[in-house]
Amino acid sequence: MQKMAELLGLGDECGEGTSGAPALAGSCLADNRLNLDVYPDGCRRFLQLFKEQWGEVVQVEFLRLSSNDCLLDTTLGSLPHLKHLKSLVLKGGHARDEFGSYQHGSLTSLPPDFGNLRCLTHLDLSFNRLSTLPGCILHLPSLRVLLVSHNSLVTLPEDIGCLSKLTFFSAMKNQLKDLPQSLGELSMLQDLDLSENALELLPEEVGNLHNCTELDLSGNRLSSIPDSLANLKSLRRLHLHSNLLVTVPASLASLPNLSRLDLQNNCLRAIPAEIQALPFVQVRGNPLGETEPSPQADKSSTRRLQRLFLASGEGSFTVTSEGCRVVLSCGIHFYFPPGAASEPLRIYFRSLTPDPQWVKLRHHDVLLSRVLELQPHGVQFQQEVQIWMPYISPQTPHQHEVVVRTFSGQSWSDLRTRVKQKQRSKKCVAHCCVLHFSWFLVVSRLVQNECRVPAEGTLLFSSVDPNIKVIFPPGATKEPRSIKLQVLPVSAEEIEEITANAGCRASPLLYLSQDSTVDFLKPVRIQLPLPPGVTGLNLDRSRLHILHGDLEGQTWNDITSEVVLEFTHLYAVFEVTHFSWYWLWYTTKTYIGGIAKKVYERLRLYQVNFIALQRKKDPEQVLLQCVPKHKVDPVLKKLQNRYRGPEPSDMVEMFEGEQFFAAFERGISIDMDRPDCVDGRLSFIFYSHLKNMKEIYVTSPVDRKGQAVKGQVSFYRGAVPDSIPEDASRRRKGPDSLWLATLPIKLPQLKPRWDESPSPLYGFSFPPLNLGNAETGYLTQANLLSIARRVGADWQSIGLNLGLTYQQIERIGYNNREDLNKQILDMLFSWAQQNSEDPDCVSKLITAMKESGRQDIADEVEAIIELGRQKYSESIRRVGLEQESSTEDSAIAM
Repeated sequence: MQKMAELLGLGDECGEGTSGAPALAGSCLADNRLNLDVYPDGCRRFLQLFKEQWGEVVQVEFLRLSSNDCLLDTTLGSLPHLKHLKSLVLKGGHARDEFGSYQHGSLTSLPPDFGNLRCLTHLDLSFNRLSTLPGCILHLPSLRVLLVSHNSLVTLPEDIGCLSKLTFFSAMKNQLKDLPQSLGELSMLQDLDLSENALELLPEEVGNLHNCTELDLSGNRLSSIPDSLANLKSLRRLHLHSNLLVTVPASLASLPNLSRLDLQNNCLRAIPAEIQALPFVQVRGNPLGETEPSPQADKSSTRRLQRLFLASGEGSFTVTSEGCRVVLSCGIHFYFPPGAASEPLRIYFRSLTPDPQWVKLRHHDVLLSRVLELQPHGVQFQQEVQIWMPYISPQTPHQHEVVVRTFSGQSWSDLRTRVKQKQRSKKCVAHCCVLHFSWFLVVSRLVQNECRVPAEGTLLFSSVDPNIKVIFPPGATKEPRSIKLQVLPVSAEEIEEITANAGCRASPLLYLSQDSTVDFLKPVRIQLPLPPGVTGLNLDRSRLHILHGDLEGQTWNDITSEVVLEFTHLYAVFEVTHFSWYWLWYTTKTYIGGIAKKVYERLRLYQVNFIALQRKKDPEQVLLQCVPKHKVDPVLKKLQNRYRGPEPSDMVEMFEGEQFFAAFERGISIDMDRPDCVDGRLSFIFYSHLKNMKEIYVTSPVDRKGQAVKGQVSFYRGAVPDSIPEDASRRRKGPDSLWLATLPIKLPQLKPRWDESPSPLYGFSFPPLNLGNAETGYLTQANLLSIARRVGADWQSIGLNLGLTYQQIERIGYNNREDLNKQILDMLFSWAQQNSEDPDCVSKLITAMKESGRQDIADEVEAIIELGRQKYSESIRRVGLEQESSTEDSAIAM
C-alpha cells in the first residue's frame, strides 16, 4: 500500500491527479462494473479505489482500462486479486495523434498469476504492442471471447487448443506467418478472424472447427487453402479476398449453410464450375481466363503484376517484392513496381474529410480533393511508388496549376505533379511519385515559376504573364538561392466592381519568395506591366503607386517614394532588396493602401447560395448544400427530378475553408443525433470545388396527423479561420453578423404508415433487443425500426450480406408476399435474433449495408453508435463531476 501511495503521489506530480480524485474515483464504481477507459487517468483512479475500497473492488465483474495510461504496468499487478472478474478490456487506441490516428497502447505482457482469473470469459487486448500471446491466457478456463487485434503477434502458442470454451477469436492486423495445429481443437469456436496478417499456409486441422460460422482469412499471402475447409458444415461466411490464391477446392460448393464466399483480388485464372455457379460468390480482381505465362519466356517481360480492386474509405493490402497495382473504387490508383518493398509490407489507407485546423491552405489555394492518408508513415521504399488521385477541375486553369500536396507531420510541401484527363470518363487525375507515405491531397495554386539564382545572376519571368520579369544582377547573392514567383491577374472589371470607381486600375499581383532570410546584396530589378489603359505616353506619375504587401496581405504600404521608378511605353521598372507582394495601382485616391487591402480580401471570397431541398418521395429527407453562384442552376437542374424546395438563398460571401452551420427551427429538428451535430446544428466546411452537401432526416415534435409543420432551416457562420483578414474577422462579430440565410422547410400532414400502427413490429413479436456491446455500441429495437424504414427494395441483398441463407430469404419473401414492409422487418429482426449474442454484430451490420450499396444506412448506424459512445462517456464523466461538485459545495458550506 505504501508503494501504491507513492505512485499515486507521482501521478499528481505528472499532472494526472486532481484534488477531487478520491471523490471522482468513488463515483466510478457502479454496481459490479468499473469503466475507467474514458478517463485519461483511469489507472490512477483504479489504484485509488483499490486502496480505499478494496472490499468492493475485488467484487467487480466488468473492468475497462486504457492501455495508453502511463500507470498501466503498476495496475496490472492488482488485477489478479479480482477473482470475480468476467470481462476485462485493456485496449489501446484511446489516445490519438493530431491527425486522428489511433495510438497503440503500451501493453507488452501480462503477469503470470493473471491465469488465476477463473471466471474471466471476455478479454480484449486490442491495439497494443504484444509480440507473443501471454502464456497465462492459456490458463483461463472460462474464456469465451478473446480479441488481440492490432498487435504485433508473429505466432500463436502451440497449445492454444486448450482454450476449449473459446467461441470468438480475433487476431486481425497482426504479423502471423503460420498457425499451430492445435487451433483445430477449438471445437466451440464460432467466429475466427485472422485477416490482414502474413499467413502463407493453413494447417489441415482448421477443418476441425465444426461450429465455426464465420472465417475471415482476407488480406494474407495464401496461395491455396486445404480441402478440409469443406468439413466446416456450419460455415456461413468465408472471406478469402486479397490473398495470392491460384486455386480453390471445388468442395467448398457443398457447404450447406454457406451464404457468402469472397474470392476477390486473388490470382485465380480458373474457378471450379461448382463454385462459379454459386450466386453469392465474389470474384472481381482475378485474372480469370488468362493463360499462364510460358516458362521459357523472359520472366521480366511476361510477369503480370497483381491487381487489387478495393473499396474506398478505409482498408489495407499487402505489397510484396513482386509489386502490384491497386485500384480504389473512388478512382485512386497505386503502382508499386517490383522491388519497391524488399519484404512483404502491409499498407493501410483511409480517406479523410479535410479539417481546416490542420489542412492549411495558402492564399488563393483551392482544395480539389479529400485527404488521403497512407501508412505506415516514414517507411522508405526502394523504388518510387506512383499515386494517381482524381480531383475536381479548377475554374481558372490558366492562372492556377494543380499539384499534389503532402504533409510530413510538421509542414505541407508540394510534389512534382503531372495531370491528365481520362478519355472515357473525362475525369481529371493528378499523378505523383513518392518514396515514403504520409498524407496527400490535391490543390490548385497560383502558377509557380522558380529558378536557382547563382552569384553570376539570372533572369526569371512569369509563364502566366511573360511581361513580368525579375532580373538578378551579378553579385546579388554569394550563395545560390531558390526563388519562386507567382502572379494573380486582376481584370479591370473586377477592380471597378469592388471599388465602385471606374478610375481605378491595377496591374497583376506579383508574389516573390526565397529560401533565404538574408536580403540581396544588390538591388533586384522588377518589371511590371502598367495597369490597363495606361501607357508611358498618357501616364500621370502622381496617380501611379507601387504597393508592398506583407505575407498575409493584411497591410499594404505605398513605397512609391522609396524606390526609383523607370517607365517605358508599357512597363514600370523598380528595384528592391527583399521579397513579398508587389502591386502597381493607378488612381486618384490618396489612401490607396486601404483600397488595395479591401480588393485583396474580396479576391479571396466566393459568392455562394444555400439550397434546402426535400426528396419528393420522402419529405423528411432534406438535402442541404452551399453552392458557388455560377453552379446553382446546373445543380438545381440535376436535382429537380428527385427533389423539390424553395428558391436558393440570397448571395453571401465565404472564404475557402470557412466553417458554417445549419440549424432547423420552428418545429423541425434533426431526426437523429449525429457526430457532426454541435448544439443541435449541423457543421459544414466550405470548399469551393467540393460538394459542401449533406442529406439528413428531420422530424417534428408537433403532431402531424392533423396538420403540416411549416418550419425553416437557417445557416450561420462558424469559427472564423485564422487566415482571414482582421477587418473581415471584426465584421463577423456581434449578435446578427453570424446569420447567413434562412429557407423554409415544410413537413406535410402525415398519413397512416406501417411503422405507426398499434403494433410497432407490424404483427411480429420479438423479445427486447440490445445488439452489440459496450465496445461496439448498442442498437435497440427502436433503432432497427428506424433503419427498416430506409431499406426498401434492397432488403434481399442486405439479408444475404448479413449472412441469411437463400432459403431463409425465400421463406421470408413467401411468408410476407405482397407486403414489402413486413419482408423488411422479418429479415432484419430475424437476423437480429440470430446474432443478439455476437459481440461484433453491429460492425457486421454496417459492413453488410456498405456491401449492399447502402452507404446512407451504414452512415446512419455509425452515427447512432458514435452518439451512444459519446453519451455513455459523458454520463460517466457527468456522474463524476457531480460528485466532485457536491464535495466542493460541502467543503465550502463548512
